Order: sequence, then structure tokens, then C-alpha cells
Amino acid sequence: MDPEQDELDLLDLAVLFAENLRLLVLVPLVCGLIALGISFSISPTYTAVVRLLPPQHQQSTSAMLAAQLGALAGLVGAGGGLKNPGDLYVGLLKSRTVLDAMIQRFNLKEYYKATLTEDARRTLEGATKATLGIKDGIITIEVDDHDPKRAAEMANAFVEELRALTNTIAVTEAAQRRLFFETQLKQSKENLTQAEIVLRGSAVSEATLKTVPQSMLDAIARLRAQITAQEIKLASLRTFMTDSNAELKVALQELAALRIELAKAEQSNTGKAATEGAEYIARYREFKYHETLFELMAKQYELARLDEAREGAIIQVVDVAQTPERKSKPKKGLIAIITTLIVFFLMALAVYVRQKLANDRNGSAEKMARLRRIFRLRSG
Repeated sequence: MDPEQDELDLLDLAVLFAENLRLLVLVPLVCGLIALGISFSISPTYTAVVRLLPPQHQQSTSAMLAAQLGALAGLVGAGGGLKNPGDLYVGLLKSRTVLDAMIQRFNLKEYYKATLTEDARRTLEGATKATLGIKDGIITIEVDDHDPKRAAEMANAFVEELRALTNTIAVTEAAQRRLFFETQLKQSKENLTQAEIVLRGSAVSEATLKTVPQSMLDAIARLRAQITAQEIKLASLRTFMTDSNAELKVALQELAALRIELAKAEQSNTGKAATEGAEYIARYREFKYHETLFELMAKQYELARLDEAREGAIIQVVDVAQTPERKSKPKKGLIAIITTLIVFFLMALAVYVRQKLANDRNGSAEKMARLRRIFRLRSG
């Protein structure tokens, strides 16, 4: 199509809109005014906002002091931390546990007129928005409600429910270690108690005690406990390291060295042990092994508890949610403007399509008339 034809089309379009100017102006304005009037009948929505600073994961006390505990030192901090801890807490705020706690706390099934808890949960999700600031790392919680006071109460309640949830699960690295060592400590205590009971049932002569001093037995027990701790460390390292990793290779070498040292100590002890005291020696050695292992686990458990108390449950509220004074929805002016623009474009499209169809009909009628004339001339 040449430029002159394009210009004519634009002129035709301008003429078409000018001829229908009243329709294109009055109808959108009327629709905008109607939308404005309807917006006054919509219940206002208020948005309460609370901002909080999640715990910042950092190097724990036990990570700095665990070197004092020998082979268990490598286990501390093996799990690593999240790249952005705030993402974890945003996810917890959206969890079913927190949402259900809010539903029960504010009786939202009745308030939302929901038959099922799932329906109330979906409505609450739509009225709640939790976002993490990319630059500042601050979590923002926004709650919409028709009652401004209720919106503020719910926003602050989300923080309380988040704290309650983080106290029951291992969120931080310190909490994960605390749970791990709590389990190991319980098992070690049971084993120690059983070993002590077995040792008490053994009889031993003074000659046996003089032949094999307790210092030798204690050394063997410590070596066995260190080997067990090193094996726990290796199991932890293998969860996120390959066999070619340098740290894993060093740990394997340390384990091999401990086993060699233990074999030498046991061989020396066997040569000195009396036949009549062999059973007692074995039971005493087993008791000291469990005692040493229990002490290692107890120290790690206490360090993990201190770390958890220091960093695990500190969710700092930057801005407490206050009762909003202005409604956030509906935005009456914006509704009217958007409605006017949408109706204008729809009317313009309708006018254009109507004219286009009329032109097509006229063109088709003209073509049919020419076709009839051609057939008449040929038949004549």
C-alpha cells in the first residue's frame, strides 16, 4: 500500500472518529461515573504493615570452641547456612502451620464464612502478603481486612505465630546441631548406664589391677571414643563432599592413624592382661569408652544450646503494625479512570469494526454486480 493510500486511510479513520465523537466521549464518561458510583458501595479495605528483621546466621560459638573437643570439631558447622535466611522465614510465614494457627486464633472460618478450613486458608493467603527486601533483608508482612483494628492485630499475630513455629523446629544451624547432639547424647547415656551395670557385675582381683593399670584402659577407651567421633564426622562430611575432597581425605587419614594407635595400645594391653581379669578389663574398657563419648556429646550439646539461645529465636520487629488510618482499597479515582479508558478503546474498536464490515459489504455488493454484468455480456 502506497503512502497516499495510508494517508487516506488515516484521514478516513479520523473522519470516522469525528462522526462518532459524541458516542466515543459520552459512553466512556457515563461508564466511568457508574463505576465511580459503584466503588462507593464497596466495603473499604485497610492494610496493616509489620516489618521484621529475621535472625542473621553467623559463625557459632561452638564452631570456634569445638577444636578443644578433638575429632568432633570437624562436625560443627558442617551443614553450612542458607544463602539468604530471610527466604526461609518468608516461607514459614506462608506455611500451612502458621496459616492454620491464624485461622484458629481469629476464628477465620466463621469470619470468612468458609465451610472448609482449606477455603479459609485460601482466603487468608489472598489477604496476606509477605515479601523480603532484596537490599535490606527486612521482611514485610501486609494484611488486608475490612476492619482496620483487626488488620493490625492479625499482622502482629503473624510475628507471634512465626516465633512459636521457630521454637518447635530446627531452623538455624545451631538448632539442627542441638537436635542432632540431643539424640546422640540420649543414646550415649543409655549405653553408659548399661555398661556401668555390666561392670558392677564383674569381679576382679588386685593382681589384675596391678598388672593392667587403669591409665592404660582409660587411654584405650579415649581412642575408641575418638574413632567413633571421627566416624560421625566422616558421615557428616560425605553428605556434601565427594571422596576427592581434600578435607575428606585428611579426615580419612586421621581415622586411619587413630585406628593404628588403638591397635598398638590394645596389643600392648593384651600382653599385660591376666587371664582371670580379661572379662573385667573388657567391661571396664567398654564403660570408659561410653563415658568418654558421653562427655564429648554433652559438651557439644551444651554449646549448641548456647548458640541456639544466642541466635536461634531472635526475630526483631522493626515496625509494629499500627491501626491503619486510611483505606487501601478500593481506589475510587483509579477505578473510574481505568473504566473510562477501557470503555473508550472498546467503543473505538466497535466503531472501526462496524465501518469495516459496512465497507466490506459495499465492496462485495459491487463485485457481485460486476460479476453479473460479465455473465450477461457473455451469455448475450
